[in-house]
Amino acid sequence: MSTEKVVPGVPRDVVLKQLIETLNDMTSDWDIDFSGQIGEKTMLVGDLAFESIDVVHLIVTLGQLYDEKDLGFEQILLEDGRYVTDLSVAQIADFLTETFAKKRTR
Repeated sequence: MSTEKVVPGVPRDVVLKQLIETLNDMTSDWDIDFSGQIGEKTMLVGDLAFESIDVVHLIVTLGQLYDEKDLGFEQILLEDGRYVTDLSVAQIADFLTETFAKKRTR
């Protein structure tokens, strides 16, 4: 996993690359049926067999990577007061990019 810290306003392609590296590291020793490469269309639950604890682990790992305690993931994890059933890598990358852009303008 990349240890390079990301500063607010980082380009989406950098966020996407680091997110994919993080997911590859997390799932490298998992016994899952996903045979492709992790990319933007990869789904956490549908493709990578994530469970809720894995989502929590991903959120904590990303918080450490970006040196942020609260990235506000509830904004994409909840929809109309209910937890979403799955997220794509692209959705997470977009969310992080938007979050960092907002922090930069503060």
